[in-house]
Amino acid sequence: MHLLILGSRGEVDHSAPYHSRHSGLLIDSTLLIDLGEEEFLEHNPEAVLLTHLHPDHAYFVRDSKIKQECPFGLPVYAPEGNGNIKILHKAKTIAGYTVNPILTHHSLKVESQAYRIDSDSKRILYTGDMIWIDKKYHHLLEGLDLVITEGSYMRKGGLVRKDKKAGKIYGHTGIPDLVSLFKDHCAHIVLVHFGSWFYDSAVQARRKIKDLAKKNGITITAGYDNMSLTI
Repeated sequence: MHLLILGSRGEVDHSAPYHSRHSGLLIDSTLLIDLGEEEFLEHNPEAVLLTHLHPDHAYFVRDSKIKQECPFGLPVYAPEGNGNIKILHKAKTIAGYTVNPILTHHSLKVESQAYRIDSDSKRILYTGDMIWIDKKYHHLLEGLDLVITEGSYMRKGGLVRKDKKAGKIYGHTGIPDLVSLFKDHCAHIVLVHFGSWFYDSAVQARRKIKDLAKKNGITITAGYDNMSLTI
């Protein structure tokens, strides 16, 4: 399975070489997960999976005329949708891959989900933005070869709020919390969707990531725009 990380920047004003494009992952030049930039469509994927309908993961929602219609002439799947976006809540074969959607906690206003992608004997997980995955879904994390998850906050706990009226949490958890969740299921984690902490000093940020990896006895890699991986 060949992976191309198309974008590694979160919804922040900061930018840097190799970390300037919003979220996107291309698998074998066939399946695209997240569409943070319109230019990602130039890779001509066969299908698109969206983790959620925020503009740094689905660029077209910035345009009030397009909203959620997504008129690209190819299959597009998401945890919610209308128009040309198909709702995906159950395992499905898409573009030759077995796709398992896994519900995540992230936003008050939009639904979100991670995707486990299986191909032959390889299995990866791409989370998008998240706080947590409920324990009832943890069996779907077994046997992962790679996890690609978000790096919005380096501090433990991240930035999580609770809406008192809805009784629902929303935001982003911290990288240490994500490592605690995934390290028992996978020995290699790639971070993308970096927040402003990363852009303050990329050198120091990578050092912190390296120290966290050593502490947990796994490999943690800072992803970057157009980073190529083969598993």
